This record gives sequence, structure tokens and C-alpha cells, in this order.
Amino acid sequence: MNYRRDIDGLRAVAVLPVVLFHFGVSAIPGGFTGVDIFFVISGYLISGSLLDDLERGQFSIGRFYWRRARRILPALTFVILLAQHCRLVHPSAFGSPRIQP
Repeated sequence: MNYRRDIDGLRAVAVLPVVLFHFGVSAIPGGFTGVDIFFVISGYLISGSLLDDLERGQFSIGRFYWRRARRILPALTFVILLAQHCRLVHPSAFGSPRIQP
């Protein structure tokens, strides 16, 4: 499946109410709806990619998960490191005492 800017834009629009919900903006309800829409669009894109691989006879479950990991793990690593940094710098915000070295 070729890159589709329109669908990528829809995913960005679906994420917006979720982000606003987490920042406490109540003028735009639908944080949960945004999550649902994001997952539906992501499922559509992943299914299209799988079907393309199957049609070409190139499907591999290992390669499928490798592509998912390559896409998700950098962001996951960044979020974990950022959370740990914030916890060490501002421990009271997390409800735990500062860890002494």
C-alpha cells in the first residue's frame, strides 16, 4: 500500500481530541471517540499492508512484527526515558520520594 497523506491526516485529526482531553479541554468532547477512530484507521492501514504482502507472496510474520517494532520502539523508548527523567527531576509530581544516589 502506498503512503496516503489523506489517511495520515485523518489519524492526526483523530488524535487531536485525545490530546485536548488529556489537557483538560472540555470544549471538544470525544477523547474516547478519537482513540476509536485512530485504531480503526490504523487497522485499515495495517490490513492493507498485510494484504499487499500476501498478494506478492512476501508475507512473513517475523517481518511483520519487525516493522511494527521498528516503528513503535523508538517512540516507546523516548517516552520511558522522558518519564524516568521527569520522575527523577520532579519526584513530588509522581507522589513518590526522591531517590537518593
